[in-house]
Amino acid sequence: MERLWRVEGRQACMSDSPLDWMALANKKAKGKRPEFFDEPEDDRIYSILIALVGEVSVLRTRLDTVERLLDEKGTISRDDIENFAPDREAGFERGALIREYILRVMRGPIQAMESLQEQEPPIEDVSRELKEI
Repeated sequence: MERLWRVEGRQACMSDSPLDWMALANKKAKGKRPEFFDEPEDDRIYSILIALVGEVSVLRTRLDTVERLLDEKGTISRDDIENFAPDREAGFERGALIREYILRVMRGPIQAMESLQEQEPPIEDVSRELKEI
């Protein structure tokens, strides 16, 4: 049986028993769920979006593994994919690709945050300038 990594407490261990992914996916965090938006639906949609971004990131990394192995060997097995460990250069390339991907996905919220940080002149100054025109 395939051995799986599992985190118990703060220590990672190997286990022969399969993980119950559905139970883990439905596990609830302790305490109140953080709220970032006025509408709870917006928080749920944002949560779903972030989960999907994470899944796509994992798929992109796995595809990168497949491409690198095919370039190297010409043919691969599932074992090759599961046991692949990128070298330092590949790790840096992957890190850059992931950062670029996340920045593209988060471009809207990042721009919104930046616009909130920009210093705008007081409305009185704007009103005075408009009256002078």
